[in-house]
Amino acid sequence: MEKLIAQLYRLYLMPELASPDALAQHFQGMQALRVGLASRDDLMRAIVIDFPKVRGAAPAQHWTNLCEVANRLQESFGFAPPAVSIDGGSGYQLWLSLEEAVPLGDVRRFVSMLRDAHFPELDLQVAVEVALPPSLSTASGKWAAFIHPGMGASFADEAGLEMTPPVTAQVGFLEGLDSIGKAQFFDALVSMKQSETATTAAAPMPAPGPAFEPRRAGPDGLLLKDATLEDIVRHLQALGIEPTLRHVLPPRD
Repeated sequence: MEKLIAQLYRLYLMPELASPDALAQHFQGMQALRVGLASRDDLMRAIVIDFPKVRGAAPAQHWTNLCEVANRLQESFGFAPPAVSIDGGSGYQLWLSLEEAVPLGDVRRFVSMLRDAHFPELDLQVAVEVALPPSLSTASGKWAAFIHPGMGASFADEAGLEMTPPVTAQVGFLEGLDSIGKAQFFDALVSMKQSETATTAAAPMPAPGPAFEPRRAGPDGLLLKDATLEDIVRHLQALGIEPTLRHVLPPRD
């Protein structure tokens, strides 16, 4: 449990907003805790975007939307691959980590400009309070959890787990993630502003890093929406995680 809490503090949480003891009880399903992501000074280190199931849309449209946003962030700005979670009900969340805290207003401005420039059909909103995964949903009775993005489409109908997700697996999904540098975040903000006003040419963007899911992965592994079962199993086994997300394999000799 300590390793999971350490990873969440490293990537997303402002320490003064949630104590380790309260988080431990939350992760064990002993209490439902909604964690604020913005400090009293309105600074935050996490950009969390909700992708709820869309009424009247294709069954997996909310997953496709998440993948398109995640790919755009990596391809256009060279952002580190984000984490993905299921919310215990029917939706997904995309998690971006910021290396240093930035003002909430700038985070909202960034997501708003991203929507206007690339996804005008989507209602992209920044979450300022979350039921931090892994957590038991009081509404559905199922567990929210971080997942491997290659398995995201399999949760399109029901985005929750019947059993408590193993802590080791949750740590495995987080420990290899990196944060977005403060300068990189503001460079992306300025680039979109320049594009929006058409006053200067957009600066060259850094090469995209590895991602996690919707189109078929090329050599650099950009988001595998149509990942084969063999692709997914191979990646999870490399992390020592059994593909059902419910067991952890023993270390290989």
